[in-house]
Amino acid sequence: MPDHAVSDDPGVQAQLDRLATLSPGADMLGLERITQLLDRLGNPHRALPPVFHVAGTNGKGSTCAFLRAALEADGRSVHVFTSPHLVRFNERIRLGGTLISDEALAAYLSRVLDVAEGIGASFFEVTAAAAFLAFAEHPADACIVEVGLGGRLDATNIIEKPVICGIAQLGLDHQSFLGDTLKEIAAEKAGIAKPGAPLVTQRYADALFPVMLDAAARNRTQWFAMGESWDAAAYRDRLHYRDDQGHIDAPLPRLSGAHQIHNAALAFAMLRHQSTVPVSEAALKAAPLWAHWPARLQRLDHGPLLAALPEGAEAWLDGGHNAGAGEAISAFFTSERLEGQKLDLIIGMLSNKDMEAFLLPFAGRIAHIHAVPVPGHDHHPPERFAAIADLWGIPCTAHGRPEDAIAAVAAHANPASKLLIAGSLYLAGEILRLNGQFPD
Repeated sequence: MPDHAVSDDPGVQAQLDRLATLSPGADMLGLERITQLLDRLGNPHRALPPVFHVAGTNGKGSTCAFLRAALEADGRSVHVFTSPHLVRFNERIRLGGTLISDEALAAYLSRVLDVAEGIGASFFEVTAAAAFLAFAEHPADACIVEVGLGGRLDATNIIEKPVICGIAQLGLDHQSFLGDTLKEIAAEKAGIAKPGAPLVTQRYADALFPVMLDAAARNRTQWFAMGESWDAAAYRDRLHYRDDQGHIDAPLPRLSGAHQIHNAALAFAMLRHQSTVPVSEAALKAAPLWAHWPARLQRLDHGPLLAALPEGAEAWLDGGHNAGAGEAISAFFTSERLEGQKLDLIIGMLSNKDMEAFLLPFAGRIAHIHAVPVPGHDHHPPERFAAIADLWGIPCTAHGRPEDAIAAVAAHANPASKLLIAGSLYLAGEILRLNGQFPD
């Protein structure tokens, strides 16, 4: 779907306007267009620093954050390409640890768009090409690249020789592109496997083993799965990781949610199953506390948007929008954490997402659903959320803006209240903007 990216920098906005006229404005899978585009640019993707390539349904962005934290804790210079952005387009491209400047971003987008005529490249393909061009022209010790959609036909899969490939949690999402079953989705994600690059994954159901084994065999590489080649668990408030090289006792992740233990461990496993960019054990131990990834169970500040909430009330933000995300987020809000209360939920969700599957794990934990739109995108109407609320015997109120929903929550909130804002990364970005919390 269209990304609707805007910038307050005139130079960047001019290039985004150009992109809007050239791009078909839709998600498009396939390597033909990115191949042509990069060829016209001199194939910068073949001159990148060592690449850590990460796919997955949920958790791939957090895994990238843990990878970056470990590498930087060891004094490494790291480029990072992730998507989507939350507030500023610049968030997608990080050069040597710093978000790309407006001036540099405008220049790289311009160089890509200058040669893009006639290719019909998508928004994501142009963005990926600009990132690869920037990465190739700025020396660094490593490069972390997050898959945009799927894996096999994603534009980032143009990278021919990553040092290692990782796949985070798998679940049903983007079925119109990737297939209707976990096996089909797993096969698309495993399509990032490359000859000579170890494939490291989370623990999957036995039914997915043939898929991963086939991907590794076809690409003449090794598959290192959680629970087989490596493992991790939380014990006595510590993260315990083990593999053939030994045991690591690390702090629990600063990022909230038990699922982040698995994401941090996947990053550990990726770093320890490659030898191109050695990382010390001390850096691995630092990574869980250094890593930051906004809009993933992020506790919000009492900024401008939330100023009306009483002191002590908690507001949490997560961009999760599928069944796996619903399970992980709901698991965080235990009865102990809720302290005998129920959540107020402010939610907006794109119309192509399975709203019922996301909400099901929250049954019995929600006091009131506040439905809001996702500006600029097709989204579920409030009537869909009201139908779920009716089944649960709770109220549902529709609001035209997040500010109105916050005001409604604040009208009955108390210092022990808990608020969750969820359902879309696009909505999450708008919340961060309104609250003055800009990712850096």
